[in-house]
Amino acid sequence: MAAKIDHIVFDIGKVLIHYDPNLPYARVIPDGKERRWFFENVCTHEWNLEQDRGRKWEDAEALLVEQYPEREEQIRAFRKYWHEMVPHAYDGSVAIMGGLIDKGRDVTMLTNFAADTFVQARQIFPFLNRPRGVTVSGEIGLIKPDVAIYEKHARDFGLTPEASIFIDDSQANVEGARAAGWQAVHFKDAETLRQDLIAHGIEV
Repeated sequence: MAAKIDHIVFDIGKVLIHYDPNLPYARVIPDGKERRWFFENVCTHEWNLEQDRGRKWEDAEALLVEQYPEREEQIRAFRKYWHEMVPHAYDGSVAIMGGLIDKGRDVTMLTNFAADTFVQARQIFPFLNRPRGVTVSGEIGLIKPDVAIYEKHARDFGLTPEASIFIDDSQANVEGARAAGWQAVHFKDAETLRQDLIAHGIEV
């Protein structure tokens, strides 16, 4: 029998809000093949992840502009049009989170997010202010799935690992939480999440 869950921890991107860099870049680089090349070679996932780890956008942009000076405008478009990459919330999972908070459950968030874009996200999506608190990777220099970020979150918010459940769309991040002694579920959609929480004894 799994431990009783006292703490519910949500990831944000692709769990509570949609994220897709292609949205503004379909306009910035209309040719699909070129856009794919750009994301695979210039503004890569790995490059963006360093901003989640705390690197400043100015430094990130300068690094790429030096390598690809002819693409300066396209490189700077990533931060400039970031707000267009998060066009809407996932109403179903937001409703589940809100319902848990309304029932008095302890809800926090743990996210790989650049510090400044998270400030912007909170303005766009006020429900991000509802949980008890959040650990933002870009503010602390640690990113999921590093076990250290889960341990820090547990310490900072007084969570008992085995009584905590983590919800993330990335299987690697789910495994990171389990490695830290947490329970965890892989997010697919709101209905699956509802069933997963019920299976862990959480009234939704």
